[in-house]
Amino acid sequence: MKEKQVVIFVRGIQYFDGIEPEETELMTEGVMLSGDGGAIVLEYQETELTGMEGTTTRITVQGDTVVLTREGSVNSQMVFQRGKRNSSVYETPWGSMLVDISTASLKYRLDDRGGVMEIKYTVAVDHQVTGMNQVKIRVRESMR
Repeated sequence: MKEKQVVIFVRGIQYFDGIEPEETELMTEGVMLSGDGGAIVLEYQETELTGMEGTTTRITVQGDTVVLTREGSVNSQMVFQRGKRNSSVYETPWGSMLVDISTASLKYRLDDRGGVMEIKYTVAVDHQVTGMNQVKIRVRESMR
């Protein structure tokens, strides 16, 4: 796999019934790995700012699937496939919970120079929908 230093911009919006949307933004340095099989992997370290210090986040993009994996102080794997629901266990220092991810929209344009990705999805905890989420990720080569 080819490895490149990148800057990753993540903008998340959470929509809850009757409450103003909650927005978060993150800019961090990371790496982008690309291989012959067409998979692109983005990887970065979470910080105290995100509340997941000590966690590595890895986003694997291949075909119609995006997999977000976290390992460290938080352990989880979220699978995004448009029109499908995927279940997984989300482990935190305070306990574990079953989450269902239902992907409404998944679009991306990524190559070995960077690009953009947008995912809209709902999260259900113990089969109770908590709200709609939207995440936009921009990736560009680092100038370092």
